[in-house]
Amino acid sequence: MKVFGLAGWSGSGKTTLLIRLIPELIRRGITVSTLKHAHHKFDVDKPGKDSYRHREAGATEVLVASGRRWALMHELRQEPEPGLDDLLPKMSPVDLVIIEGFKAHAHDKLEVWRSETGERFLHPEDPHIVAIATDQPVPQAPLPRFDLEDVEAIADFILERTGLAGKASQAGVLARASEKRN
Repeated sequence: MKVFGLAGWSGSGKTTLLIRLIPELIRRGITVSTLKHAHHKFDVDKPGKDSYRHREAGATEVLVASGRRWALMHELRQEPEPGLDDLLPKMSPVDLVIIEGFKAHAHDKLEVWRSETGERFLHPEDPHIVAIATDQPVPQAPLPRFDLEDVEAIADFILERTGLAGKASQAGVLARASEKRN
């Protein structure tokens, strides 16, 4: 599995870009999963639900399954917060995992930046930021710059950077051949 990240301050548009990138990459024949770092009070479960009650009773893990999806909740209790290297092996194999968050981890990242956040750029201090996506000019940026709206160019860059461009090209040729037959 190849890994590529989106990094930026809250409100910069990381999630908006990500939900536009996923279908573009899938259209090109790339299987995609995402891994998002959340704030500490995050919870997928709700009080009153059986799974919540199981966890509250002390279960370390609760797996909830239906005919549509399954979710595994693991209570950390006294364990330290897992890092990206701990979490990635828990995911099913795909071509590309896009990471949202985990700014401190050493993986290639695209910085998503908007001036209205009022925040500084991350790339001067983070050597793992390899490009910038923004809606503004970036003075003296030594990195490739993409317009936030240019999802195709950003997808091209990610595929090239992760070594998946050949797989995407091959998948595109096969998809076009299949369309011609139908």
